Amino acid sequence: MRKTNIIKSIAKASLCSAIVLSSITFGSFAQKAHAATPTSIGLIDTGKEYIGTPYQFGAPAGVTYAFDCSSFTQFLFKGLDVQLPRTSAAQASVGKKVAKGSLSMGDLVFFNTNGKSISHVAVYAGNNKIIHSASQGVTITSLSSSYWAKKYVTARRVLS
Repeated sequence: MRKTNIIKSIAKASLCSAIVLSSITFGSFAQKAHAATPTSIGLIDTGKEYIGTPYQFGAPAGVTYAFDCSSFTQFLFKGLDVQLPRTSAAQASVGKKVAKGSLSMGDLVFFNTNGKSISHVAVYAGNNKIIHSASQGVTITSLSSSYWAKKYVTARRVLS
């Protein structure tokens, strides 16, 4: 009985060592999420101030009485002196590509809602939520909802 426990302990220690070694060896290649920063928290807090603001396709840049998806992200990031292009497709070429499993608060998240190409952008708000302007206006939505999960394309990090 005691011999069996010793063998199990050695096996567990070996497994733990292998896991630690592999994470040290391969960890530098893995893309990681960044911790929420005061800047990214402030970005989301500002976005929350506009919840319920109506959606208007082609809403003019800089106005706050209505937003479309890309005018909303452009407006939010302009407050941080980050210049984004006007359309969601153009915004998808800015910053560094981020794996879905490595999203950080403040990352831009892109979707194909028209069946052809990137046609919607949101801001990752943490806890698997996005804040965006969609048909119901500015809202917070689960990234894993059946609709958005199927439409996900890519994400970009524009904040340092």
